[in-house]
Amino acid sequence: MACHAHHAQQQGGYPEQNYGPGAKWIKHLTQNRLGTFTGGHFADVNLTSILFTHRLDDDNHVKLQVWSAPGLTKPTFEEAMKQKFKPAKKGDSFGPSWTNHWWKVSVNIPSYWVQYERVQFEFDPGCEAMIYTTDGVPLQGITGGFGGDRRVDYIIPRDTVKKGKLDFIIESSCNGMFGVPWNGDTIAPPDMNRYFQLASADLVVPNEEAWRLMADFTTLREIVDTVPGNTPLQNQALTVANEIMNIFDKGEPNTVEEGRKAAEKVFGERWDKKGEKIYEEGPERPLVWGIGHCHIDTAWLWPYRVTQQKVARSWSTQVDLMERYPEHRFTCSQAQQYKWLEQLYPPLFDRVKEKVLSGQFHPVGGSWVENDSNMPSGEALARQFVFGQRYFESRFGKRCDTAWLPDSFGLTGALPQLIRLAGMKYFFTQKLSWNNINTFPHSTFNWVGIDGTQVLCHMTPVDTYTAQATVGDVNKAITNHKNLESNDTALLVFGNGDGGGGPLSKMLDNLRRIRATTNNHRELPPVVMGRSVEDFFDDVAERSNQGKTLPNWHGELYLEFHRGTYTSHGSIKKGNRKSEILLRDIEHVATLASFPAFAVKEYTYPKDKIDVCWEKVLLNQFHDVLPGSAIGMVYEDAEKLYAEVRKDGKALLEEAFEAILPRSAPATSDNLAKLRGQGDLVAVNTTFFARQDVVKVPLTGAGSQFKSQVVQTSKDGTGYALMECLADSNIALCKGLYADSMPVSVYTNGSGHFVLKNSSVQLTISGGRITSLLDVQLNRELIAKGESGGLVIFEDRPNYWDAWDVEIHHLEKRRPLEFANISVTAEGPLRASITSEFKYGQSTINVTISLDAVAATTRPGSRSMFTFDAVVDWHQRHEFLKFEVPLDIHNENAIYETQWGYVQRPTHKNTSWDSAKFEVCGHKYADLSEFGYGVALLSESKYGFSCLGNVLRISLLRGATAPDAEQDQGKHEFSWAVLPHAGHFLESDVPLAGYLFNSPLHVRYVPRESRNLLEKMRKPFTIEGARNVYLETIKRGDDDDFSSTDITKTIVLRLYEAFGGHAKVKLRVAGFVNVAAAYVTNLLEDTGDELNVLRAESDIAQGASINLDFHGFEVKTVKLVIGSGESALPEESSEKRDSWVSVGKP
Repeated sequence: MACHAHHAQQQGGYPEQNYGPGAKWIKHLTQNRLGTFTGGHFADVNLTSILFTHRLDDDNHVKLQVWSAPGLTKPTFEEAMKQKFKPAKKGDSFGPSWTNHWWKVSVNIPSYWVQYERVQFEFDPGCEAMIYTTDGVPLQGITGGFGGDRRVDYIIPRDTVKKGKLDFIIESSCNGMFGVPWNGDTIAPPDMNRYFQLASADLVVPNEEAWRLMADFTTLREIVDTVPGNTPLQNQALTVANEIMNIFDKGEPNTVEEGRKAAEKVFGERWDKKGEKIYEEGPERPLVWGIGHCHIDTAWLWPYRVTQQKVARSWSTQVDLMERYPEHRFTCSQAQQYKWLEQLYPPLFDRVKEKVLSGQFHPVGGSWVENDSNMPSGEALARQFVFGQRYFESRFGKRCDTAWLPDSFGLTGALPQLIRLAGMKYFFTQKLSWNNINTFPHSTFNWVGIDGTQVLCHMTPVDTYTAQATVGDVNKAITNHKNLESNDTALLVFGNGDGGGGPLSKMLDNLRRIRATTNNHRELPPVVMGRSVEDFFDDVAERSNQGKTLPNWHGELYLEFHRGTYTSHGSIKKGNRKSEILLRDIEHVATLASFPAFAVKEYTYPKDKIDVCWEKVLLNQFHDVLPGSAIGMVYEDAEKLYAEVRKDGKALLEEAFEAILPRSAPATSDNLAKLRGQGDLVAVNTTFFARQDVVKVPLTGAGSQFKSQVVQTSKDGTGYALMECLADSNIALCKGLYADSMPVSVYTNGSGHFVLKNSSVQLTISGGRITSLLDVQLNRELIAKGESGGLVIFEDRPNYWDAWDVEIHHLEKRRPLEFANISVTAEGPLRASITSEFKYGQSTINVTISLDAVAATTRPGSRSMFTFDAVVDWHQRHEFLKFEVPLDIHNENAIYETQWGYVQRPTHKNTSWDSAKFEVCGHKYADLSEFGYGVALLSESKYGFSCLGNVLRISLLRGATAPDAEQDQGKHEFSWAVLPHAGHFLESDVPLAGYLFNSPLHVRYVPRESRNLLEKMRKPFTIEGARNVYLETIKRGDDDDFSSTDITKTIVLRLYEAFGGHAKVKLRVAGFVNVAAAYVTNLLEDTGDELNVLRAESDIAQGASINLDFHGFEVKTVKLVIGSGESALPEESSEKRDSWVSVGKP
């Protein structure tokens, strides 16, 4: 009986007979089937066909009126509402490109729609738009079209649905998320005549459950496509997705719910009822940290004014999402964008501020913009952080902890020190994932700068700052991580970007489903939401024993890509360099003028006006503006900003000079033609170095009296004077040829052979090329045997990124150019010059080569330099103009100035890492040296250099045609110099020479009655004890109150070590600067350690001194607190002028 019962039980369970075909599947066909469930050829019968329950667009339910703003104007909401609107309808076209159109929208909602979960207005203008309330509060952005960034739905509030009527305003702008490229190629120049059609303006009821099923299916399909094949999760996801397709029936609404129930086999039972609480279940320790982000290029394929709109659209959208998704945290950088929002959209700024204070909206980066970090000066990089951090602190009560430059085209090794000095210790980037030769070896590491300072750096393994929050993105965060052995977590920075937008609701929905999956499966890394970037870095720091178990990367983060950006748009590079120098000079002179010891007239330090100029310069340092990779409209704006800085800056400088040297004026031809009366020719030296310069002096008008002071007169009546500024003075005075001068001469044989020579150096041009560069004192030839130097053209056709890239293969097509039509234009003895003017293609190139009777610096043994002044009318396309010198010098590395220091880069191609650096960024100099000798190229506005083997080059002009079709076309004026020097670079005066080359004297006419004031122009600060420490910046303290004369005044000095070694220096403070206390500070001028101020008690006029220690490439900021008593005057001059106030000992 027992056996019979067992047999019966078997027959009731596992059948004995089997006549079916079996359940064997063809996996790849099933996987391919998934693509037919949404959209495509079967959209009328698959899930897409039931995504909307109702759609209305008739006049009874939707009424539209429009007003088109004239031209390219961008009226405010208030201005727009005063205009006359006209009726409009769906299907209307509007444009052209970059124009703005305002819509008044009235909707009448059927009363029975109150039964539905959601009612929304769908507005698709094919371009960008923003929805406002009728009283001007921005609600959210709109992105038209059918790309991945599409967002066209405005959810109507439930209480409004019940009321049945809603009025609102829409501003649409005729540009896409990436501008309006004329041929569809993203980087093509813009189509200036694009029109857009209003594709939808509909009142709709979405089938919310069907949309949720589509989100379920999307996540399942991503799992299938991402997780390795033949794993339990991948097979289950495919099985469930296939089951959903089998369940679905367009005519049976309940099949949607059944399909969603099937999805719970992967996501977990009733997972969607948990909402944001889903992140509280599952693994305790997340591996992937999700943070919403919206990278908005401050200008790129659109101008600044469009960015202002993008910011409002994108950020209002994120505030809206925060209300619906409590776990959503959004991080955004660039104080400039916050300031624009504050100025142009105050109600939205208030909403953002509320979210910042609640911890949902996270300012990050601590900088004014996401700047290029290759070309801004050290001081400019410092000001990026100073202006950024001060803004964030003033508006939100806190500073940023994390520096944030995800898209900058390479990162200077000076940054780690500046980041720490700006109060931050973490750094996020990812651009090196774009390297086109080598793969960067780390994801999380200690980045150690040129001075030894470190920051904790994370390069997201997802390799983008615009992740779409897919399963693939989450999985890549771990599978692409380069050093999981020392850190196994990663940031997922997600949201549409470059042109703005940020995260979409579908991304947040997808992340919830991914987390639900990992709560039940282990094949994917768990993702967490609701944390900050700082939380992520804090976790990394803690788990790596404060970085001790992480790998290190020393020096610059060189991007092996976009190397052409060091040269593209030469006028912008020049505007940047000249503006930086001008602002440095303004702050210097204005600081002196703000103290009674210098000012003859009442003067108030114009900090607000200086700050406005700085903000314009910092804005133009954005990483698609200064590099030259934006559309032409951007450069129209940038040039205007530089022109404003130049105009306003010169006015500020003149106001400060007027307080110090009343009735003086720049010694220009125009000024001297107007002036009458006797005066002196002097020059103000705004550097802290002694110097000798040959300057041009107009000899017309009041300048005729200076004929006795010039040593040389040219044929056009211009005089050349030799001016000298001693180490303890700010004033350079005219000198005749004196004992240590080196009179110059020029020789020609009349048949293309020219020689410029003094007792220091000699240059020979023969056959249009530089055939000899001779150190006369050592009788050493510097040009390699059989070679010649000069201008050279390279074919410049990058593989894609036109304005961005110069590829290594450009070096394979080289064409030397010859100086032609050479004439002697100055014969000495102060300056000898020859000028060449010739045609190349459609361009005219004029170059004047000059040699002066003085050395490059006053340092003993300094050589004279050959200056090349170029005026080029450039009309070449896709050709690269450079200047080169092939040197009889050998070294495996060349040296290039970077911010507040230098970097060494290989001259060979031993490895692919060496080969990648065929074009590099430098600032004021590039140098090739060996023991005993070297030659440097000096630059006053160019940043591209190279040294391959023994050929040292400076890059001058390019001619890309995208995204600006007219890049660099037209007239350019620029200079460079060739400086031979005895001794290796480390023994040389190259950094000093480069500094002076970029800092011309301010030559001025001073009326005779003001002559006695010149004796007061003593340097207030000098550095003694080490030649490798430079004092660069002198300014008033950022926290000084300039509206009152009764408060404490401070002077801030910025110094740096220039050669990479230690130093002990004495900072001498003149007796007429009454220092009460001195402190070391960070860049933000937070008071740090107090410094010992040493005074000569017996003689206050001797001033004070402060001992300072430096390590290699260290930047040090010193704040001097000035005593309440007025400054003492130099004793020897106090009786000569009643207008100066004498001050007794404190």
